[in-house]
Amino acid sequence: MTVTPLAAVSSARVTPAFRGRLGRDARSGHYAVPRRYRLHLSTACPEGLRIAVTHSLLGLSETCPVTWLPAVPDDPDGGHTALRPLYEASAHRYTGPALAPVLADDWSGRIVSTHAPDIMRDLARGFGGDGPSLYPDGTEAIEWLCVSNIDEAAQHAGRAGAAEDERAAALDTLLAALGALERRLAGRTWLAGDRLTAADVELWATLVTLDTVHRHHLDAAAVHRLVDHPALWAYARRLTAHPAFGAHLDLDGIARRHHDRCRGLEAAGSAVQILDWAAHAADGATAPARTDRR
Repeated sequence: MTVTPLAAVSSARVTPAFRGRLGRDARSGHYAVPRRYRLHLSTACPEGLRIAVTHSLLGLSETCPVTWLPAVPDDPDGGHTALRPLYEASAHRYTGPALAPVLADDWSGRIVSTHAPDIMRDLARGFGGDGPSLYPDGTEAIEWLCVSNIDEAAQHAGRAGAAEDERAAALDTLLAALGALERRLAGRTWLAGDRLTAADVELWATLVTLDTVHRHHLDAAAVHRLVDHPALWAYARRLTAHPAFGAHLDLDGIARRHHDRCRGLEAAGSAVQILDWAAHAADGATAPARTDRR
């Protein structure tokens, strides 16, 4: 198998090293069998957080076990040493960092996928059964909006050394996206139709990252403009109180991961927290015990 080594530290979502898929029958090779597959996740990572929430919404704790990884990768190249054997078994002479998230095949001891959107879809479609239908039409558009117009725009808006006009344009893109979501959520509970879907998982994790990571590199005036979307942040509070969401919110881990990886400069926006995430998470269920998570 040919793979592309990944950068140890990157501000954008990296290209996945493995993109195998779970099929619907034995002819696919990786077909859905309870307890055949294992997730390796850190919920301090936005992609790991999305997968963990999806996993809980689908009720897959017995069907697809999870190994919880440390918030801060322990390998000097930015990967997890615990994942190195899986990577080396899956690709000859793999030299890149062993990054999470990982969906692994316990039967073969090899990696199926490191691509979070595929993993989430395959869990839902392969093991969803009678659970909620998380992928109605339209979820892809929300994913694109979150990646390009919120996550990446927020990174550019807070990038040290960038030209002022570039930062201003990125902030305008970010605020336009939040404004569109504010209008969409006015008078409704969920983003797509009348039920919770993967679009809500995607947006919630993006808002968590916006407040707990990107905010630290924005000035106070910019953060106050982010706050000025009451329907959007009320929506974030509601989801945080949902057991499948708030139980996985590792605020200390996110902070430690950010400080370990961050190469930017802290700005005045750090002092303007948008939500008290811990208080709203306390309204939901207590996080499950994770003895191997540090």
